[in-house]
Amino acid sequence: MNRIFFLLLFVLFTYTSETHAQTFLKVEGTRIVNGTGGNVLLRGMGLGGWMLQEGYMLRLQGANPQYVIKNRIKDLVGPEKTEQFYQGWLQNFITKADIDSMRAWGFNSVRLPMHYNLYTLPVEEEPDSTRQTWLSTGFALTDSLLSWCKANRMYLILDLHAAPGGQGNDVNISDRDTTKPSLWQSPAAQAKTIALWKKLAERYKDEPAIGAYDLLNEPNWGFVNPADRNGLNEPTNAPLRDLLVRITEAIRSVDQRHIIIIEGNGWGNNYRGIFPLWDKNTVISFHKYWNPNTPADIKHIIVTREQQQAPVWLGETGENSNTWFTGAVRLLEDANIGWSWWPLKKMGFNNPLEVPNNPGYQRLLDYWHGKTELRPTAGEAWAALSELVSATHIRKNRFCADVVDALFRQPYSVKAVPFAAHMAGEEDLLIPAVHYDLGRNGVAYSDADTGNYDYGKSPRSAGNRGRVYRNDGVDIYPDSTRPGEYYIGQMEAGEWLQYTVEVSEAGSYQFRIIGAGKSGSLALELDGKAIGETRPGKTEGVAGRWQTWPALDLRLTRGRHIFRVYVKQEGTEFKALSLRRLP
Repeated sequence: MNRIFFLLLFVLFTYTSETHAQTFLKVEGTRIVNGTGGNVLLRGMGLGGWMLQEGYMLRLQGANPQYVIKNRIKDLVGPEKTEQFYQGWLQNFITKADIDSMRAWGFNSVRLPMHYNLYTLPVEEEPDSTRQTWLSTGFALTDSLLSWCKANRMYLILDLHAAPGGQGNDVNISDRDTTKPSLWQSPAAQAKTIALWKKLAERYKDEPAIGAYDLLNEPNWGFVNPADRNGLNEPTNAPLRDLLVRITEAIRSVDQRHIIIIEGNGWGNNYRGIFPLWDKNTVISFHKYWNPNTPADIKHIIVTREQQQAPVWLGETGENSNTWFTGAVRLLEDANIGWSWWPLKKMGFNNPLEVPNNPGYQRLLDYWHGKTELRPTAGEAWAALSELVSATHIRKNRFCADVVDALFRQPYSVKAVPFAAHMAGEEDLLIPAVHYDLGRNGVAYSDADTGNYDYGKSPRSAGNRGRVYRNDGVDIYPDSTRPGEYYIGQMEAGEWLQYTVEVSEAGSYQFRIIGAGKSGSLALELDGKAIGETRPGKTEGVAGRWQTWPALDLRLTRGRHIFRVYVKQEGTEFKALSLRRLP
């Protein structure tokens, strides 16, 4: 995990301005400022999957709110083991090491997606309907997280991600049980939501490291027209505005200083009927996924900022390619809009940390998805789930250096940097094809399909179609013949990959491609000069999927050299390249 950290530690100096004691954040016109009036650009990450699991983060298909996931686990291992699983999950998934790492990478804030049921009982379980029962688990976890943030001079933003009853018809994001009244159908659930925010405000009113209170994540409900299930076209949003006002009043009865963050209907973006603002210390949040990164795509929120004379903040975005990430960060920061990416980690490749799968858990997935009728035994299921819990700890996560580089360095740099140290000399050098340099598309590599852009038509672009290992447009696939290894496929003519190599001994070298395919060809460019082509016609090496192609002879001086491998003709798969010094 530490292999590439040294390349990214510059962000501590480039992006860190909070070298003094933290002060309360506040609204000043259209800016978020600190206690001395300095502009604060929040660069944050949401801790999705910790307090609230979403099925897709665990590679579950379809609608899987957390209570369904929990019931599936309970069915296999029983209630006692299920409780142990969730205790271990909360202990392992986020630790101080995660927050320390985030700070080292360049983040200055953390968004905590809270599940209400860690702080208070569900409405239907309250022994006295006129009172709220408070639970210690959520508050203790929040206290620990706050202490880790304070130690790193980071701001913690509290986000009610799963409200009592559930705030929308997208049941995964709020763990909503549709057999029970929603937040909008239950006055008791609304009262509990208000009471929870007052309790949190009482607890943290004197904590400057609490950056803000994000009152209600992504409401999505059709109030006027139930057929508009997610409230995208809701014309008035009267119930939403009313609840947000009542929550604010409860908070302000005990806490006058912290910023209030509000989100519109339709997953945070429909503000019809919400304005005018009712509190002067309010930030307007919006969420952005999959749409292009042009000024036109954020014009509406900039117009809103000017009309309401209040700061705006991109409270949730991500889950796209590195090219998309870099474009979004530069677009936002040029407009002085802070951001919070989503999420820090999951079983997937397009976040800073990846939680690895295990064979036992894959068998659970196959059973749950109906791919096999063979039910795992309780012992098998528990072993798989225990390994999964262990894998959520940062020491077991795979660090995705390319994602962090895309968020912090690439928006402001057109240079490529090595993905890993490649040293050629006395020893033969073998470079996995997937270890091409870090950098923008057109700088470290060139690929025709750079990300998941939704233009409202099908098919959508996809970025990395193999969806493993790296998050650029390059199509990377797992090597089924060698577990834990990868190759590059779907290579189109004109695409290329760059590799930075340090040569310790000048001399004659042989350059070879390890690849597969019966047609196609790759060409080599060395330090900007074309060297020649190689193709899989006459291969050398052992029989099997991967073959060593005919060599190209090179003369290399001592020092740094830039290799580019170009696709001249489609039809090949690229596993590795090698450099061997000749006697």
